[in-house]
Amino acid sequence: MLVLPPMKKLFLAALASVTLAWPAHAMDAALRAGLLKLDPQTRLEQRCDAEVLDRISHDDHKYKADRVVAYAFATPEMKADAIRSPGAAFRSKGQWYRLKFKCETAPDHMEVLQFRYRIGDEIPEADWAKYNLYD
Repeated sequence: MLVLPPMKKLFLAALASVTLAWPAHAMDAALRAGLLKLDPQTRLEQRCDAEVLDRISHDDHKYKADRVVAYAFATPEMKADAIRSPGAAFRSKGQWYRLKFKCETAPDHMEVLQFRYRIGDEIPEADWAKYNLYD
């Protein structure tokens, strides 16, 4: 599990919130600059997490994804320019759902080249603490 210092967590949460407001193809200069300040692996993770949130919310309007945890049920498989997360979870309207996704980016981790995902079952609230999910 990736453990981040409080200030980095706050920055990444704010970055994810801003990313939701902008489709992947329309990143503004401030968001782009924020991503470029991150180390390459964190940038890859954050870019793919932002893509997850954006795609889910835009592809199926019954969801309004606002958080994703790539490592909830399994450790993501990381490559130089890609992430495969078979045990992720995302939150929508206060409820958590299982998720699998694969994300490949350009070498600078700013452009998503390939992306696939599959939404799974709703996660019972009684299990949230066990998987470090929060409301």
